[in-house]
Amino acid sequence: MHLTRHTDFGLRVLMHLALESPRSVTVAEVADAFGLSRHHLTKVAQRLRVLGVVETQRGRRGGLKLAKPPGEIALGIVVRALERFDVVECFDSATNGCILTPACGLQGAMTEAVEAFLHVLDGYTLADLLVRPRRMRQLIRSGPS
Repeated sequence: MHLTRHTDFGLRVLMHLALESPRSVTVAEVADAFGLSRHHLTKVAQRLRVLGVVETQRGRRGGLKLAKPPGEIALGIVVRALERFDVVECFDSATNGCILTPACGLQGAMTEAVEAFLHVLDGYTLADLLVRPRRMRQLIRSGPS
């Protein structure tokens, strides 16, 4: 399984905010730290705001910050909100062109696999990702190579 960039960027945004908490961080700061598109990160930040894990404030002193402590942000919930799990074509009935779907067990097996994947993520929080916070801050400050 391969997560989309959207989900990857969302997790990076959350880690960055957790490391900088309680200070607000701008989308530009996050984009520069990771060498990512500001436009794309703005979309990610809005999804995280709607999910209730990020607070946003506009204006000169605005920015992003965590809406909850890192230990209360479950990775499974974040990944479910950001990711599409159409692992195989038959997951999306609107675009499914596979003639085997009515007689095939692939969809059931893949559904079970995705549920197992998410179950593992449910056991982790954002705090669990911050295993070496000092080193992570150093890496963020030095920016992309």
